Amino acid sequence: MQFLVYILAYPLLWLISILPFRLFYLFSDFVYFLIYRVVGYRKKVVRENLALTLPHLSDAARKEIEKKFYKHMCDMFLEMIKTMTISAEEMERRFHVTNIDLVLDYAKKGKSVILVASHYASYEWLLTINPKLGFQGVAVYKKLANPYFDKLIRKIRTKYNTEMIETRKAIPTMAQNQRNGKLSLYGLASDQSPKLDRIFHSMPFLGIEVPVHTGAEMLAKKYDLAVIMVKVKKVKRGYYEATFLSLADNPKEYPDFKITEMYLQEVEKQILEQPEFYLWTHKRWKHRVEK
Repeated sequence: MQFLVYILAYPLLWLISILPFRLFYLFSDFVYFLIYRVVGYRKKVVRENLALTLPHLSDAARKEIEKKFYKHMCDMFLEMIKTMTISAEEMERRFHVTNIDLVLDYAKKGKSVILVASHYASYEWLLTINPKLGFQGVAVYKKLANPYFDKLIRKIRTKYNTEMIETRKAIPTMAQNQRNGKLSLYGLASDQSPKLDRIFHSMPFLGIEVPVHTGAEMLAKKYDLAVIMVKVKKVKRGYYEATFLSLADNPKEYPDFKITEMYLQEVEKQILEQPEFYLWTHKRWKHRVEK
């Protein structure tokens, strides 16, 4: 059944990917109408998250953010499909990196890096920058249940030679690369809710005390990796700008959880500036810490 779903869906996905951008975004508007107006996908979760974290805004203001978010979400996921056939030249024009030299400097120093990213703006197109990094980009991801769609997602995400590894293989991969002297940049999305058995720290995030992912910081300290974050900004529809920010060159010099807190404080700033571009459908605040 999983294979049947895949072979039925793949031709449609390919057809979507080859649409000219004007028609592509008209199709995205149609998907928005279905997802938001008809299906109401996770609308309750989104409204609860917005009310919880942005209580200073009026109901009307949060409703406007909600609509803009769903439009952006549809664009973003369809843009991932667009990666199947988009040219490198077109991608270069639409996803601009402002300060790639910051990353290249670490490669020149022979220092591997952990790159922490958030579910903000276009985290999918972020994977297209791998050829510019100066060393191998490795993205840590959660495997999909459907093996055929998992293979497709891996194919899309590795189009620009980014290496994809499952979460459970992150530590063995880092250890092996360190032994072999292989320089790498490891990308992790670190802004979502951790599993209950992996909670080591909590902190306020958008005003709510929640458990936070600390894996990136722990791995950086264990393998002596510099920590940088990337902020992706949506310039206009279909166009993004990424900027790198150095958090810690020598993570062992920082108190435990300080780097994690620095990172999430930067994420918080970005969300408050333009909240419509954050992924509000995730149940980020489901394990709130009551005081």
